[in-house]
Amino acid sequence: MTLNNEEINRYSRHLTLPEVGMGGQLKLKEAKVLMIGAGGLGSPLGMYLGAVGIGKLGLVDFDVVDHTNLHRQIAHAASDEGRPKVHSLCDTILAGNSNIEVEVHNIRLERENVLELFGQYDIIADGSDNFETRYLINDAAYFTKKPLVSASIFRFQGQITIFDPESGGPCYRCLYSEPPPAALVPS
Repeated sequence: MTLNNEEINRYSRHLTLPEVGMGGQLKLKEAKVLMIGAGGLGSPLGMYLGAVGIGKLGLVDFDVVDHTNLHRQIAHAASDEGRPKVHSLCDTILAGNSNIEVEVHNIRLERENVLELFGQYDIIADGSDNFETRYLINDAAYFTKKPLVSASIFRFQGQITIFDPESGGPCYRCLYSEPPPAALVPS
């Protein structure tokens, strides 16, 4: 795999960094990342992963853009209202960098499709907004031995954690064995 002239020009600042260089940029181009969630966390994540040149980016979400999303889900515009979030995010990502491949999965992530889907990617990025999905993602990442980047937000607080089953470290379920009762979880 190589970079074309446009990519060399686009990523020139990365290429001059000793920590990235040509080898690092080629690793980014070869990477396959699956993102779950195209909303408040997925919007900026997708835009940045696309901008830095992740070669294959998968987007999973089944929701549509709503007017109430627009103040915090920066990949979507008023003209996207009613469209699937994954299509809106895909358009935004490709408008910023057409050198990458974006795969749209306008689906609900479920036990019946998660293992096959995860098998197509190297890294899983969880930006989901509910505990049922978060635990499903954790379990599938663990069993497929995929590194999981897990992020969540609550009001003005956020957290990000990397779980890597190959490192021997804990997984999400190891730290939080059971989801909290639904009655205690704020929207």
